[in-house]
Amino acid sequence: MSQSSDLIQSAQRTIRLELEAVEGLLAHIDADFVRACEMILASKGRVVVVGMGKSGHIGNKIAATLASTGTTAFFVHPAEASHGDMGMITRDDIILALSNSGSTAEIITLLPLIKRLGIKLISMTGNPESPLAKAADVSLDARVAQEACPLNLAPTSSTTATLVLGDALAIALLEARGFTAEDFAFSHPGGALGRRLLLKVENVMHSGDDLPQVVRGTLLKEALMEMTHKGLGMTVVVEQDGRLAGIFTDGDLRRTLDREIDIRNASIDAVMTPHGKTARADMLAAEALKIMEDHKISALVVVDKEDRPVGALNMHDLLRAGVM
Repeated sequence: MSQSSDLIQSAQRTIRLELEAVEGLLAHIDADFVRACEMILASKGRVVVVGMGKSGHIGNKIAATLASTGTTAFFVHPAEASHGDMGMITRDDIILALSNSGSTAEIITLLPLIKRLGIKLISMTGNPESPLAKAADVSLDARVAQEACPLNLAPTSSTTATLVLGDALAIALLEARGFTAEDFAFSHPGGALGRRLLLKVENVMHSGDDLPQVVRGTLLKEALMEMTHKGLGMTVVVEQDGRLAGIFTDGDLRRTLDREIDIRNASIDAVMTPHGKTARADMLAAEALKIMEDHKISALVVVDKEDRPVGALNMHDLLRAGVM
């Protein structure tokens, strides 16, 4: 029991100390933070993040967050930069250097070359009087009162504070650029948000010879053959001029059987749903899903500007596409 209590107290102490470290950042969001944002917004190049050890891991995440929120960025290991990777950095880029001490040897080694090339430097350090902070064009203060580590040695509170400061920088830039959810989706085409914001109806609909379609006046039994052949659980019904007349689905078939209609001799006109809900090919697939959900239907006809069917889709198509 005593050990359990000690473990809980240790975890709570760590969380409190890291919360205090993050809250301490609020006082450091000042004119230097604004200058750093303005420098990045005015840049024609990329943000190149560098950092060693734990700061390097945090730098990787900050670079990834910047890149996914509208600021082109990537991470370069400072030791590798001294052995050739400096060639990845151009004069138009901005270097964001992370070092809690501000005196990491691998980063300090790069400073003369950074200055010689005229590359802008933003530091993020826990020591405003350090060589790195003094060499930077803008220095962001990420100092913490103490590490969560009881020995005050292992990077804990300091890395959390640096990560949060990096998030603050990324989101401030995102908002300044007017970065939208659709812009975000272009950076995440494989994710759920990307699919919802990029996938159009035309990307998932059945069209051409795959579109089940009969003309008004067709016998119901022939329409059922078309449905069976195309396998969508529905068929579009069109006027003689090709405009949409209605839709007939598996649900309509069940309702027809309840009415004891002679399916061998009945016309599709007597059992179809007149016109029905429709979608446009350039509509987001997520919008088509909402139409289906709002009206409790499982299929949509896709029409052009002249109300002529050009495709059809159902819930299964959206499910396979990962939209729902």
